[in-house]
Amino acid sequence: MFIFKELNISRSFLFLFLVNNILGISFYRYILKLSLKRLREKGYNRQFVLIVGAGTLGKKFYSNLMQHPDLGYEVVGFLDDFQTSHENGNYKPILGQVDELEAILNKMLIDEVIIALPLDAHQKYGRIINLCEKAGVKTLIIPDFFDYLPSKPYFDNFAGIPLINVRDIPLDEFRNRFLKRAFDIIFSLLAIIITSPLLILIAIGIKLTSPGEIIFKQERVGLNRRHFMMYKFRSMKVQTDDSSDTQWTTQDDPRKTKFGAFLRKTSLDESPQFFNVLFGHMSVVGPRPERPYFVEQFKEEIPKYMVKHHIRPGITGWAQSNGLRGDTSIEERIKHDIFYIENWSFLFDIKIIWKTIINGFINKNAY
Repeated sequence: MFIFKELNISRSFLFLFLVNNILGISFYRYILKLSLKRLREKGYNRQFVLIVGAGTLGKKFYSNLMQHPDLGYEVVGFLDDFQTSHENGNYKPILGQVDELEAILNKMLIDEVIIALPLDAHQKYGRIINLCEKAGVKTLIIPDFFDYLPSKPYFDNFAGIPLINVRDIPLDEFRNRFLKRAFDIIFSLLAIIITSPLLILIAIGIKLTSPGEIIFKQERVGLNRRHFMMYKFRSMKVQTDDSSDTQWTTQDDPRKTKFGAFLRKTSLDESPQFFNVLFGHMSVVGPRPERPYFVEQFKEEIPKYMVKHHIRPGITGWAQSNGLRGDTSIEERIKHDIFYIENWSFLFDIKIIWKTIINGFINKNAY
């Protein structure tokens, strides 16, 4: 109606209706969520929960649930075959054994049953679920292997069989990959065109201050563990490949040239990587790529380090925009990288680019 004018309705009216509708619904939802949160904190609008399993899994769920009273859940107690009371901790009582579930569902008001049993008790799941459905009670299962799952696991389907996908990666979807790739090409082209005078000046500066090539190429590990050559402006004296591939740069590294030290400090040495983006080796935003020598070392020392290679590496990333560059914790960088991989969105990329620009390119840890 707004674009094609099929009906004779004021476009101003339609525009105001759209704006007021969005504002009105947003305000309504905010007030509703705020009201429910306060009511639940006072004990109203409660959902009563029974936890089947008083072991480590059940107690951990209970502790986490108690940290969020605004969700409106109240645990009535536990069921367990091997314990009659809790040895320590402020937990709700153990009401009986798992076989007493039917009697307890008939006697008490329960909205949801949480199954928190170990894997070796999986044969009891069928009866528990049947009893809950017979009583009209919702059933939720906490897998005993949840420590191995990501923060947002999801179910996939293969040949009619449900599968738990261990790593939910939004960029596995074609439309997301297409959107990110299109943005990378447009952004990198604009960056190269806009900064071309600066790139020429840097190239001249390198040539005048030290002998050797202007562009330094170094092997890095990228998407799906494939190797590629990453481009940088040369900031060091010419050296052998073995030393450049296996040594960290230190604060007072004698290999750096004076002009090169300035380039590294301002991150201008990274500018040629926009050509890597055009060639498809890298993305504007993503985990920073590392040299093969250190990848082999880190994958043995740091849990989930190789997860970062599920997507294209980037010129900047969530870790770098939060100050994790140069001589900083590799573990913290990987945590940020995995968070980015699992929570990618186009707006998240824009936020990282904006944050990188606002924080500035000069970094005290960039050697």
